[in-house]
Formats: sequence, C-alpha cells, structure tokens
Amino acid sequence: MAKASREFLYGLNPAFEVLRAGKRRVFAAHLNEGMRSNSRVKKLVGLLERTEVEIEWTDKGRLMQLSGSRDHQGVVLKTSLYPYVDFAELLGVPRMLLLDNVEDPHNVGAILRSAEVFGFTSVCLPKKGVPEVYPSVVKVSTGATEFMKICRNDSANGYARKAAEAGYRIAALDMAGKSTLQEVAAAKHDKLLLVIGGEDRSVGQFILNMAEDVIGIQQQGRVNSLNASVAAGIAMFALGQSS
Repeated sequence: MAKASREFLYGLNPAFEVLRAGKRRVFAAHLNEGMRSNSRVKKLVGLLERTEVEIEWTDKGRLMQLSGSRDHQGVVLKTSLYPYVDFAELLGVPRMLLLDNVEDPHNVGAILRSAEVFGFTSVCLPKKGVPEVYPSVVKVSTGATEFMKICRNDSANGYARKAAEAGYRIAALDMAGKSTLQEVAAAKHDKLLLVIGGEDRSVGQFILNMAEDVIGIQQQGRVNSLNASVAAGIAMFALGQSS
C-alpha cells in the first residue's frame, strides 16, 4: 500500500510553529467554530491569512475525526509529510542526538522538545524501533520538530559507526554507566553524539561497547529510575553547556 503524502497535524502550538518554520506545505487549516473569539485562534487566523492558507471552520467531532485525537485544541492543519534530511547533512555540528529503542511516541516528542531547547537540533532516528515524526510526536514536542534536522535512513548502529568515523565522541546514557555528566561536560569535546535509550529496552549493546563514555546519572532519591525523556533533558542540559 502506498504511503499517504499528506498528514493532519494538531494543536495550537504546533500549528504556529509549522507556519513559522515554513518547512512543510500547509494545504488547509480546520478550526473549531466555537473558538472564533479565542485570542490565540484569532492570532493564528491572521497568520494563516498572511500565508494564504485556506481556512475551514468546523466542529469538534470533525477535528477529532481528522486528527484521531481529542487533544487537537480546536486546530488541525493538513500538511505535507515531515521533511527528513540525509545523515550527511547533520555532520559538522558540535552536538548530535541519537535515539535507540525509544518506543513511546510521547517520550520521543518530549525528548525532541528538550533537544531543541538545549541545542541538540540534529537528531538521528533509526528506521526501526523508534517512532517516526508522527503528528502525536509533533504535538508533544510543541512543534520543536519543525526547527530541527532529523534523519531516518539508517539503523542506530549504522549512525553510531558513521558518527565515530566523522570524529564524534560517542556518549551513551545507561543506568549502569560509570562516567558522570560532570566528567564528560568538563572534557569539552568538540563533537559529541549523545545516545538515549528507551525505558523498556536501553541503548543496544553494540553502541554501549563502542561508546567512549557510558554515562550514569547519579541519583539520591529512593525511586530507582528516571523517565527516559527526563534523563535525556538532564543530559542535554549538562552536555549542551560544554559546546
């Protein structure tokens, strides 16, 4: 079956960011009739009119049908698919991010939101084992995806190998890691690939074996693990500062 060439993004923040970034074609905007007087919707309508996007006022049921979500906030955009880039276009930046076995779209979106804030805007998503940049991922990222370079054309191991060949130091987050964020940050590496694993399956053994730094986040509480996106945010904050 051929893959669709259009998708429906939803949420107020993502809509603003999609239009601001200009990365995708926006074919139409479907807005909740009952929100015509909402100040943010009015602002969005002004932006849609300036970019000459067709507007259709409709009801909540239609918006839920289009988006497949109750979390549409009265806004659904019909757009082109996410424009992935080739891995080669990511090379050269001081900080890159690789997600390995992060299976939950909510975690992917949350990690990408933090990544955009802390300067890890070049991101490798494996072809298998990690969700694509689905509308739900865009929504959780609050539209941060639109300001990032994301590739999705290799395996996690393939990305790590290519990054190492290009002079990147590989640092992987793992609960059993012996390196600390403070040590890695203090080393001020020119080029660093940070690898984040999932909650059910962590970073794969191949990458753990090749990583120069396997980083464990020191914890003082009684709960034994951090959510993957929270751990990723802590690591990116610490390592983004050293770039």
